[in-house]
Amino acid sequence: MATIDTIQQNLLKEVAELDSLPVGAYNIRANGQSAARNTTANIDIVTKEDKPGIDIIIKPGTKNESVHIPVVLTMAGLKENVYNDFFIGEDCDIVIVAGCGIHCGGQEDSQHDGIHSFHIGKNSKVRYIEKHYGEGEGRGKRLMNPTTKVHLEEGAYMEMEATQISGIDDTLRKTEAVLEAGASLVVHEKVMTTGDQNAVSDFTADLNGEGSSCNIVSRTVAKDNSTQHFSSVLNGNAACAGHTECDSIIMDNARVAASPQLTASVVDASLIHEAAIGKIAGEQLIKLMTLGLTEQEAEEQIVNGFLA
Repeated sequence: MATIDTIQQNLLKEVAELDSLPVGAYNIRANGQSAARNTTANIDIVTKEDKPGIDIIIKPGTKNESVHIPVVLTMAGLKENVYNDFFIGEDCDIVIVAGCGIHCGGQEDSQHDGIHSFHIGKNSKVRYIEKHYGEGEGRGKRLMNPTTKVHLEEGAYMEMEATQISGIDDTLRKTEAVLEAGASLVVHEKVMTTGDQNAVSDFTADLNGEGSSCNIVSRTVAKDNSTQHFSSVLNGNAACAGHTECDSIIMDNARVAASPQLTASVVDASLIHEAAIGKIAGEQLIKLMTLGLTEQEAEEQIVNGFLA
C-alpha cells in the first residue's frame, strides 16, 4: 500500500470531496499503487491479474451504498493506463465517485488514462460522478484521457456527472453507451479550458431497445488560446428518444467546434441535437458592472453561473 501525503490529500478533496477515508467501499490509487481499500458485505473490489485496475462487483438488490475510486498522481513523468470494470446486479441503487487529480511539479508530462466499463443490471439505478483536476507549477503537461463504456440492461438508469474545470492540458473524453429496452442515460458535462489547453468530448450512444432514452447536456467555457471539440453520435435503432445539447461560451482567442450526428433506423426514433456557441452578452456585463463589479469580476460571475 502507498501512503497519502499532504499534496495527495488536497487532490482527493478536489476530485472526490474527501477530507478523510469515506464510508462504504473504496479504492484509492496514488502514483500507480493502491493506497487504501475497503469492501462491504454487498460490494467487493478485486485487483485485476492481467492488467492494471480493479473489478467492482455489486450484489443484486444493493441500495443506498457508495463506491469511491479516486486516483491521484504527484510523481513527475508517471504515465498509466488503468482498467476498472463495474459489475452491477439487478435492482441496485448506488453512487459511484471516481475522478483523477494530477499535481505536476517537474519538467516531465504526467498522464492518466482511465478506462471504466459499466455492466448495469436490470432496473438498477447508478449515479456516477467523475471530476478531473490538475495543478502545479511544473512545466510538464497534465494529460488525462478518460473512457467510459456503459451497457444498460432493461429498465436500468444511469446519471453521469463529468466535470473538468481546471488544470488539464490535453484530454480526450470518450463515452460509449448501449441501451436496452426501457433503459435511460443522462449525462451532464462541464468543461473549462484556459491557456493553450485542448479538450475533446466524444459521445456515442446506441439506443437499441424500445422505450430507451438518452439525454446528453454539455456546458463548456473556452478561454485564452484553448480549443474544444464536442462530438456526439446518437443511433436510434428502436422506438426511442435521444437528445444532445452543447452550449459553449467562447472568450479571447479560443476555438470551439460542435459536431452532431443523428441516425434513425426506425420511424419511431425521435432524435434531437442543439448547439450554441457565443460570447458573453454585453448587456450581462453592463448589468453586473452597474452593481459595482469590475469587468473581470462580472465575467467570472457569469462563467461560474453558467457552469453551476
